[in-house]
Amino acid sequence: MRRSRFTESQILAILSEGETDLAAAEVCRKHGISAATRRQWKSKCAGMSADELKRVKELEAENAAIKDVLSRKL
Repeated sequence: MRRSRFTESQILAILSEGETDLAAAEVCRKHGISAATRRQWKSKCAGMSADELKRVKELEAENAAIKDVLSRKL
């Protein structure tokens, strides 16, 4: 799994910028992300705190590791 160049708190800050008076395109351009990335983050992280988002990422990494081990066993 590819590591993000943004931390959980940075992602939440970028998403909250889009909720202010800045247009979504301006926020994306400012941070060097695509509109698709912003939409993915928004759908995945809507309403989460930084701690909750960090926990979700940890669980996803753990699941990927378990799937890798299982695929090697079979």
